[in-house]
Amino acid sequence: MSKILIDTNIYSSALRGMPDVVAILRKAERIAVSSISIGELLSGFKGGTREQKNRDELAEFLDAPRVDVFPVDEGTAEFYAAILNQLRQQGRPIPTNDIWIAAVAQQHGLALYSNDAHFQQIAGLLLWG
Repeated sequence: MSKILIDTNIYSSALRGMPDVVAILRKAERIAVSSISIGELLSGFKGGTREQKNRDELAEFLDAPRVDVFPVDEGTAEFYAAILNQLRQQGRPIPTNDIWIAAVAQQHGLALYSNDAHFQQIAGLLLWG
């Protein structure tokens, strides 16, 4: 297995100790995370009672040698626009943040690992599993 981009829900599942998710992440040579997913996680932390603990755990995860963070840039925006246009033409919208996450995966040629089935609607998106 090479490099995979994990969706926000995969990070959360791993944190909850879901065995199948943990096993896949342990086998991955590289784990990529989108800055969009980081924003979603931080937003969720703010609504909880363990914000600092969650932030510390996330920081430790992101500092791991096998983890890469991919920001959104102008190139990502091009992929976002293409995906959004495709979904509009199909009449099959998905959450905006998920379009950005898919755009990061496509931009960098990464397989996306997610529990969300709606990613299957995106033409050309490599999905893990």
